[in-house]
Amino acid sequence: MKNKVVIITGASSGIGKSLAVVFAKAGANVIVAARNLEKLNQLKDELKGLYIIPIQTDVSKEEDCKKLIDETIRHYGTIDILINNAGISMRAIFEEVDLNVIRQLMDINFWGTVYCTKFALPYILKNKGSVVGVSSIAGYKGLPARTGYSASKFAMQGFLETLRIENLKKGLHVLIACPGFTASNIRNTALSKNGTMQGESPLKEEKLMTSEEVAKQIFKAIIKRKDRIIMTTQGKLVVLLNKFFPKLIDKMVYNHMAKEPNTPLK
Repeated sequence: MKNKVVIITGASSGIGKSLAVVFAKAGANVIVAARNLEKLNQLKDELKGLYIIPIQTDVSKEEDCKKLIDETIRHYGTIDILINNAGISMRAIFEEVDLNVIRQLMDINFWGTVYCTKFALPYILKNKGSVVGVSSIAGYKGLPARTGYSASKFAMQGFLETLRIENLKKGLHVLIACPGFTASNIRNTALSKNGTMQGESPLKEEKLMTSEEVAKQIFKAIIKRKDRIIMTTQGKLVVLLNKFFPKLIDKMVYNHMAKEPNTPLK
């Protein structure tokens, strides 16, 4: 990774921040993007002496994504790796949810990936580099009370898989990375049925995967140019068993999600 140019979206906290630390310490030139410029600058200060450039970006806006890529090219003239990590979640049953919540999740989780990839792809293809999508088991199995989240992750995975196949003969590496439940800010900022932030996590965060562990696994998968990684045993079992026993997994997923505190599932 020495001197590689790496763009990481959603880098102000959680998995994105941990990815920035891993790549910067490996000698990469890291561009960190997020809406919160103050947190990006704090990260740059924490990693003093390493190559970090913060660029304020709202990935739901096409013009912001273009600016992110243009600024990267202005600084470095090339791009080796794009990690589409920016994302938000939700918790509400579809019957009750405001449609703007679904739109917001699609705009950030799916369209953010599409926009950044579209503008970065010509440069990444020149280097036979990597496009990465940080997805979820929700991209393999629909999760109740997460219609917008699952839909956005299914869409992201379909987009990235097609991108890989289209570029099979051009040397493009495409990685779909699926962590398990990870200790991060995503559940605190998850949207409720009316679009307000949930404000607290329904899970015991201290028992979840750490963002540092997720970042290390993604880093290794990029080096090995893997097509996809599922990071937990539970996740691997869900994906495998769902192929053969989908109705059984439907019930198991429902029962599991229904145990969350203050669940909207009745």
